[in-house]
Amino acid sequence: MPAIRTLSALAVVAGLALAACSAPAGGEDNGNDAAPLASPAALTDAQKAALLAELPEPYRSADLAKGEALYAMCRSCHTYVQGGTNMTGPNLWGTFGAKAGHIAGFNYSDALKASGLTWDVATMDKWIENPRGLVEGTKMSYVGMKSPEDRAALIAFLKVNTSPAK
Repeated sequence: MPAIRTLSALAVVAGLALAACSAPAGGEDNGNDAAPLASPAALTDAQKAALLAELPEPYRSADLAKGEALYAMCRSCHTYVQGGTNMTGPNLWGTFGAKAGHIAGFNYSDALKASGLTWDVATMDKWIENPRGLVEGTKMSYVGMKSPEDRAALIAFLKVNTSPAK
């Protein structure tokens, strides 16, 4: 029975991932001329620990493997490695500490560009929980992630995988 629940949960996650992002309207420039998808550089345990140490609890002690599994929902719209391509959503490399709408040439919504947000942990948490609740008028169609534990794991994974090694 647990295997059936796991498979059911994976099917739901896959369905959400497909429903979360919509293709851009015809002729819309999303800045997709970036380098092709690159493989993430392997970080040492010490480098991962240094990046995680920058985060407050509960993110600092979150499960990175769980965060990686949760990233499957983001993968259909976002890459996260340095030099990765923009897709329906922008590449996430260098997001922590950056202003919303920071990738030149990507077609962000006017609402997000005008938001004045900086992508710190608290803002990222609110965004992942409910993007449209944080920025009314955003183009991001993701419905949000309600579980604080899941958001912490995803944010920890993103911090470790979208930031230069320390």
